[in-house]
Amino acid sequence: MPVPGPMELILLLVIVLIIFGPGKLPDIGNAVGKGIREFRKASSELEESVRGEPKRPPKDDRPANETSDR
Repeated sequence: MPVPGPMELILLLVIVLIIFGPGKLPDIGNAVGKGIREFRKASSELEESVRGEPKRPPKDDRPANETSDR
């Protein structure tokens, strides 16, 4: 999918401004920002659950040269 250029973004902003008016733009921006934050939070939580919770290796009390076969 191609990325819109600066002229397309300006045209889109003008259309949104005409449709919603200048009073509603902060509310729309706030709602879009909340949606993006929630999406990022959910995706990072899903990624953590898939990869596994501990990111560090578990701490072992035994010295490295001992084996568990004894």
